[in-house]
Amino acid sequence: MTSHIQRMHMHKRRNTGFSLIELVIVMLVVSILVGIALPSYTQHVTKTRRAAAEACLSTYANYMERFYATNMAYDKDSTGTDIVLPGLDCATAANTGQYYDYALDTTAVTTTSTYKLLATPRDGSAQQKNDTKCGTLSINQTGSRGKTGTGSLTDCWPH
Repeated sequence: MTSHIQRMHMHKRRNTGFSLIELVIVMLVVSILVGIALPSYTQHVTKTRRAAAEACLSTYANYMERFYATNMAYDKDSTGTDIVLPGLDCATAANTGQYYDYALDTTAVTTTSTYKLLATPRDGSAQQKNDTKCGTLSINQTGSRGKTGTGSLTDCWPH
């Protein structure tokens, strides 16, 4: 026969853990929160990377204007050498280069009047997969901005 103290001690030991139903409820609540938070987080990261790519395109546009001021042409320098975009810090893998490739659209470059810069999401990158709304971003000599995705221009270039 068990004493009253032993029964209290056994009762106390049984109530120290979680029951299976409590564990299932906690897991359900956590999964619902993750299901809501993860898409929001992914969307925020995608927008942040796009904004960084837009800033990098603007930096390249500044380079193009300096190049023109020095050479009086967008396509060749004063010695007749074709323009090559420099590797700017904003385009390195440590910054936006992991997610975007930057290029000068050679079909849009003319000697003195036009250029078009492109920021294309890298093949297979999370940015390419998650940013179909904007796709490839562009900016030209007049500051006109463009995109290839299905979203509106104000969605892709909010500033």
